[in-house]
Amino acid sequence: MSDAAAAAPTVRAKVFVTLKPSVFDPQGTTIAEALHSMGYGGVEDVRQGKYFELTVRAESTGEAQRQVEEIADRLLANPVIESYRVEVQP
Repeated sequence: MSDAAAAAPTVRAKVFVTLKPSVFDPQGTTIAEALHSMGYGGVEDVRQGKYFELTVRAESTGEAQRQVEEIADRLLANPVIESYRVEVQP
């Protein structure tokens, strides 16, 4: 890590990864069925996903957002079947 990168402030980022609406979600269906059997009949649908928290050194929240979106696109999500959303907090 360069001296400039080490001196940059840290930024926290959250990444939410979910299956695209057109992709069948058997785990979500199983959870919905379990909730119905537990008496939560008002639950109409469940879609499951993944959640990540990253701490990133970046010069700005914009730079952190760019880095984390790249990470999500390249590693955390499968863009063929999953969508992701990134939230960056200074």
